[in-house]
Amino acid sequence: MIAASTLSKSWGKAALWSLPMLALSLVMLIGQNGIPKNPLRAIPLFCTLVLVNSLFYRMMRTGKTDRYRAVFFITMSVLFVISFLAHFQEERGSMALTAGEAIKGRTPFCHIVILQTAIPAVLSRTIIFPGTILGSYSIASMVVLWLGATLALGRGFCSWGCFFGGLDDGFSRLRRKSWVKKIADRWTYMPYAVLGIVVVMSAALLEPFYCEWLCPFKTVTEYFEVNSFQRLLQAIIFVSLFVGLVVVLPILSRRRTQCSLFCPMGAFQSFTNKVNPFEIRIARDQCTECGKCIRECPTFSLDDKSVGLGRTRMSCVKCGRCVDGCPAGAANFHIKGTVPESKPARARWMFLYPAYLFLIVFGGGMIQDGLYRILLLATTGSMIVR
Repeated sequence: MIAASTLSKSWGKAALWSLPMLALSLVMLIGQNGIPKNPLRAIPLFCTLVLVNSLFYRMMRTGKTDRYRAVFFITMSVLFVISFLAHFQEERGSMALTAGEAIKGRTPFCHIVILQTAIPAVLSRTIIFPGTILGSYSIASMVVLWLGATLALGRGFCSWGCFFGGLDDGFSRLRRKSWVKKIADRWTYMPYAVLGIVVVMSAALLEPFYCEWLCPFKTVTEYFEVNSFQRLLQAIIFVSLFVGLVVVLPILSRRRTQCSLFCPMGAFQSFTNKVNPFEIRIARDQCTECGKCIRECPTFSLDDKSVGLGRTRMSCVKCGRCVDGCPAGAANFHIKGTVPESKPARARWMFLYPAYLFLIVFGGGMIQDGLYRILLLATTGSMIVR
């Protein structure tokens, strides 16, 4: 039997396993610019380094993955919203996206846009999105980051990188018990339908259909200037989807409902799990069929059938909650092509290093800037540099 304790390490071994991450995080977060002389910049950098490395150390020390991943992931998402809002208020003077701003190509490009632009780019050789090729939130940088995450993590991107996903993850943890006990399995196929609709409509209309009509996160990032009935209708849709799928349903069900039941990017990333080397496996000879992993999975990626087969469904986001919570130690990270019950601790750290590094690359700067904006607000009364 593989006990959960076998994934933990003594404090000395945990420290040794954490040293490479410390070195890499110093390189990635400090980079070529060195330590800032401005205390308002230096303090967030120091706090970010302490946060990311202490969480990784606790992962190694305790053998728990989801518990500490969630702290980083949710913190990144909340501070991303603060950083994003402050950045564009500073740059534009308003969060409203006007026609003039779109013409200038100053619309930030997120990973979900990739799905909508791929086919039109091939068919018409045109990027149907008013964003910049290079720079902050640019097309090139987001595509490169997304490709790297997909190759390394598959749909693990949704739990180790997506700055939107941390919001419904956070709301899903606000209650210890769920009010909504059961959501019909047929709803888990909804994201694939949304994916198909978004891809077809974007190609047909030559515009990013999801961004125009379905994105819940317009509510907490930028929004269209409400200057017509159509824009008012879009705003109502965005707010309704955000409140319902990102806030209310996650609280009531303790599940990541936006990610699991609606997001087209999540649906697409599910297919990449088929070619990704990492997965979660369940040792059938150890499983007691208590059903805890099914009840706790935030993305409906486990059911009686999949547990009986000893694996997750392809929608698994590799968050590690089932591994953390399995009382029999039957659920573990696994590298495809190896014996499922062989060296689960090794498979875990081989997954954790690229996953956590990507989380630092994607989220480290967001955390720093978000903390900087909070310090700026506390010291000057404003989150923007005037």
